[in-house]
Amino acid sequence: MTDQRLGTDAAQQKTSRNSEEGSKRDKPWLMRTYAGHSTAQASNALYRRNLAKGQTGLSVAFDLPTQTGYDSDHALAKGEVGKVGVPVGHLGDMLALFDGIPLDRMNTSMTINATAPWLLALYIATAERKGVARADLQGTVQNDIVKEYLSRGTYIFPPKPSLKLTADVVAFTYREVPKWNPMNVCSYHLQEAGATEVQELAFALSTAVAILDSLRERIDPADFPQAVGRISFFVNAGIRFIGEICKMRAFTRLWDEICRERYGVEEERYRRFRYGVQVNSLGLTEQQPENNVYRILLEMLAVTLSKDARARAVQLPAWNEALGLPRPWDQQWSLRLQQIVAYETDLLEFGDIFAGNPEIEGRVEQLCAAAREEMARIENLGGAIAAVEASYMKEQLVASATARFQAIESGAQTVVGVNRFVESEPSPLLAGADGGIMTVDPASEQATVEALLAWRAQRDGGAAQAAVAELKSAAAEGRNIMEPSIACAHAGVTTGEWGDALRQVFGEYRAPTGVAKAAARPQAGESLESLRARVAEVSERLGRRIKMLVGKPGLDGHSNGAEQIAVRARDSGFEVVYEGIRLTPQQIVNAALEEGVHVIGLSILSGSHVALVQDTLAELRAQGLGDLPVVVGGIIPPEDAELLAEAGVAAVYTPKDYDLTAIMADILEIVDGSSREAA
Repeated sequence: MTDQRLGTDAAQQKTSRNSEEGSKRDKPWLMRTYAGHSTAQASNALYRRNLAKGQTGLSVAFDLPTQTGYDSDHALAKGEVGKVGVPVGHLGDMLALFDGIPLDRMNTSMTINATAPWLLALYIATAERKGVARADLQGTVQNDIVKEYLSRGTYIFPPKPSLKLTADVVAFTYREVPKWNPMNVCSYHLQEAGATEVQELAFALSTAVAILDSLRERIDPADFPQAVGRISFFVNAGIRFIGEICKMRAFTRLWDEICRERYGVEEERYRRFRYGVQVNSLGLTEQQPENNVYRILLEMLAVTLSKDARARAVQLPAWNEALGLPRPWDQQWSLRLQQIVAYETDLLEFGDIFAGNPEIEGRVEQLCAAAREEMARIENLGGAIAAVEASYMKEQLVASATARFQAIESGAQTVVGVNRFVESEPSPLLAGADGGIMTVDPASEQATVEALLAWRAQRDGGAAQAAVAELKSAAAEGRNIMEPSIACAHAGVTTGEWGDALRQVFGEYRAPTGVAKAAARPQAGESLESLRARVAEVSERLGRRIKMLVGKPGLDGHSNGAEQIAVRARDSGFEVVYEGIRLTPQQIVNAALEEGVHVIGLSILSGSHVALVQDTLAELRAQGLGDLPVVVGGIIPPEDAELLAEAGVAAVYTPKDYDLTAIMADILEIVDGSSREAA
């Protein structure tokens, strides 16, 4: 009884203390989970469940056809529909996606870039159909096309017209949708592609400069500070805890400097560095995946502890994202982590705890100085767009990623459970019948295609054609495409039709891979030297150097792994053919025929590996190349790996296979064995 009374008294004292300090407590950041899968209806159900659990904002993941401007029935969309996000082909899908969700009270982030004007147009049209005014909408479109050329790969058009589309969104929203963030400059994928802290700072800020420079001539000078104030950022927080805190403080300092000195923005509210964050996915491990929970927590603290550089919105990956698609429970676990930090700790009750710290201040100044130097180099090349076209930034990222892989392989960089402390008990988290991940029902793709065909059949075809014609005219004449895009949305135009219309005006683009000139060649250790000797020996027996084709079939643009395999294959003595992303199985097989390769390596991280690999193998057999060995890398569950092996794949590699030299030695054995069998 006494213990109970003491507990009650303590609880009352704590309640009283919290009440007294309540006025001092900061408002928590927006809490999101990045979500979307299968269909608009299934994703809507997931959103509503997450909101009911206390999530305070939405972060929409779109599938790859939607991101790259294709309809679900396009040949390139096969196997990709609903895999890494939700398919949105027209206004009906967007209405279903947000059914029962009050858009005038919701803060919605849409991770979309090349097709950002279109998805925003669909969102605005959806609001208008629901009776919600444009001016009441709050949220963000990522709309950062520069990082797509450097890392993520969902670009469509050449850089200059793409930058114009980005500027169209900014110029439209600051007047029509004033609470909207029209561009979320995204350094997240730069870090995923290997960027150092300095590269992340410099490349992202140079991108922001490129868009603001392009806006200067399009916006009334009196309104320009307001437009600057709507630019936001989406960053990554890695495991280097102190370094990430310093990086974020450097971001705030440099952005304020750019706004004041380059653009003459006087009002402090327009110079604030506003950012959202998803913490690092690159560092999540397939081995001992339960450790990822600790990594995610530490990475979140890096962007919430420092009040002067605190994130406005946070979304966390789930512990099992190195294995496959998270289940609703996994997303709930990540949300609860945010809620515990925000509501149970005293984090939000204090001012900045790092201000004036000499270690922090010294590191921030070092980062700022180095970032200014890198930005000056980009400026001397002609700015971010010119640096993209010259492949400068891409080559830097490939080199940095190579150095990271080398450090992990050599043991210079410890990754717990991967290259140290690898002994492990079996994880009970993976013991369920679902293997600890969610899978997308293969039948949902066909259902989506059938629904798309029905949509086209029931709409007013003449109105849709007229709207597309006006869109093309606006694009060709250099007019802002947002109002014509909204008109297309209301007329029932589809995502693929919108994308095709602008392809006809602007053309398509294939970005440089960054592999051919990649610096930072790995230090030649004994194992690599030995491998080179064996590659030379087998090549001599074959009569020419072993040639490997590295291919990325489908729409997956995550090219980091493919690039590193291409670099390591080259450094091992292979001749390498790598033509970048977004290839059909037919294009890959044709390249194998033309180049006379000895082995094909396919990289697929979108979950579409079974369909795309089976199509590639079938095409190889049709072309008389059925004996050509094929290896596959990606986020591939064990049961899928078994399916691929049964289909004829020689080897499957997943994120646990971090030793690239060992992978190349394995592939050499496969080529050697295949050639001996053929002989």
